[in-house]
Amino acid sequence: MDNTIVAISTALGVGAISIIRVSGKDALDIVNKIFDKDLHEFKANTINYGHIINEGKVIDEVLVSVFLAPKTYTKEDIVEINSHGGIAVTNKIVELLLENGCTQAEPGEFTKRAFLNGRIDLLEAESVMDLIEAKTDTARRMAINGVDGKLSKKINAIRDLGLDLISNIEVNIDYPEYEDIEVMTIDKVRDFSEKLNTSIDELLKDSESGKLIKEGIDTVIIGRPNVGKSSILNKLLNEDKAIVTDIPGTTRDVVEGSIRLNGILINFLDTAGIRETDNKVEKIGVDKSLSLIDQADLVLLVFNNNEKFTKEDEELLEKTKNKKRIIVINKMDLDTKIDKEFEDSVKISANEDVDPLLKKINDLFELDKINNGDMTYLSNIRTINLLKQAKKISKELITSLDNDLPIDMLEIDIRNILDLLGEITGQKYDNELIDRLFKNFCLGK
Repeated sequence: MDNTIVAISTALGVGAISIIRVSGKDALDIVNKIFDKDLHEFKANTINYGHIINEGKVIDEVLVSVFLAPKTYTKEDIVEINSHGGIAVTNKIVELLLENGCTQAEPGEFTKRAFLNGRIDLLEAESVMDLIEAKTDTARRMAINGVDGKLSKKINAIRDLGLDLISNIEVNIDYPEYEDIEVMTIDKVRDFSEKLNTSIDELLKDSESGKLIKEGIDTVIIGRPNVGKSSILNKLLNEDKAIVTDIPGTTRDVVEGSIRLNGILINFLDTAGIRETDNKVEKIGVDKSLSLIDQADLVLLVFNNNEKFTKEDEELLEKTKNKKRIIVINKMDLDTKIDKEFEDSVKISANEDVDPLLKKINDLFELDKINNGDMTYLSNIRTINLLKQAKKISKELITSLDNDLPIDMLEIDIRNILDLLGEITGQKYDNELIDRLFKNFCLGK
């Protein structure tokens, strides 16, 4: 990290301003080569008016911010140039900086440097990206808790218990003649394992909420042709997204749309009506509909109140029985002909009101509870998988205790748990993982 990097931190295009960020030990010296004032004369955390120049010609009128190490985002000297927001002028300034000694920053390299220089941990770094990508205010609140380090404190609190236990085990190994120390240590190991399991269970349970907040609820609308799936979608979205006719098989492909319900994104997928068909195109749509059932977080299984229950309806009931689902009886404004009762169905008329369906979704996922929680949730696969591995070892630790394994053997499992928790926050990391993780960031962050 001896080089000084540069990148455009705002979206490239026509706008009021562009921000060009420079970070590294030579940041001030390099920018000085193209700025008409000496940045070394300015105090830290100041914004300074001037011009970008090249060979005596003015390139742009700018404001230049100076931030001095170590009190910066990367813990390096940082200079930010606020130029006019045009593609040509922004690219020209970056070109001049590259010519004068800067290196083009890789995606996420500023945040990577913040992590490697010890300003933030890995959970906080991942939360930065979550904050940028947040699509709802709830997702923003969850991400900012990660950026502020609240989630890291939870993980570190668990890890500290393990570190204290390791110290106790070392004393036991160094002084084996004291039997009371061994008894006390075994009790501490069991207590640690039980507390660890409880803490991990809570984090994993909360992570389900984190996933919903971050990614939303993928909801597939399934049913036979003409049960009103497209009408339901249009009413939910409050727009004519899907074509609605009384001709069976009108919907041939998946139609998508999203709404926000109690701060959570609900991603609806309207599918082709499921039935036996000789039409090649319609059959592709039916097969695609069936495949989406397995991928969905929620299935809205729609039946027609104005028709008798059919064999195809029974097959759909069977196929979705192990999925989280809501049975929707549609067309309640028409004569009732359906000859099957359901205990917990939602009865609506898509032409009039779908509020009961939205309430059912809200209650099923306890969205009120999620939205009013403390928002300190894990939400990505990497950290959740590491937690699951730690829990597995913790359970094995209890089995080892029950089988009277020696203390030094127990220590191996405890150290493995600490390593996994350390990987979550980045206290222990693999260079390849770090490179891969930060490549998912946007350029200039």
